[in-house]
Amino acid sequence: MKKLIMLSLITIFSACSTKSKSEPKASIYDIQLNSLDGNLINLTDFKGKKILFVNVASKCGFTGQYEELQKLYDIYKDNLMIIGAPCNQFGSQESGTEEEIKTFCQRNYGVTFLMTEKLNVKGENQHPLYAWLTQKELNGSTSTSVKWNFQKYLIDEEGKFIDYYYSTTSPLSKKITKHLSK
Repeated sequence: MKKLIMLSLITIFSACSTKSKSEPKASIYDIQLNSLDGNLINLTDFKGKKILFVNVASKCGFTGQYEELQKLYDIYKDNLMIIGAPCNQFGSQESGTEEEIKTFCQRNYGVTFLMTEKLNVKGENQHPLYAWLTQKELNGSTSTSVKWNFQKYLIDEEGKFIDYYYSTTSPLSKKITKHLSK
């Protein structure tokens, strides 16, 4: 299945294969995502803004980062979109339904940034978004692996990979905010 997804991504983005090594081999804007409500999230709507992708979970030691993510979004929302991607692949810490996740995030943390449906961020059924975020062949920058919940990936206004941050990096860390003040 993983090979099929990779072949599909490579086929979809083959027109981009003549770009230089520092250019993404695929456009993040071509990836399809659905919100917790089942609505299509069109990433092209965020061209001109940075995007911070975060795989999230409701029952994790890092769950408190929702508060910092919301604060970051409130401060920079004119130039930043945060997209939380619920994931149940680490310790089964996001076992709730889409409605339960949405209610939890809004009630406990006042989350107003975008949240996707549950995604697989690694493994055989890895979502194409996380294939792009973690594979140099697609993002043109670096290969990574998602180590745990609340790992963060920052994309620039033109859809280029900036950097990634492990769970222990606070959303309000200067490692992240230094890219948002520009």
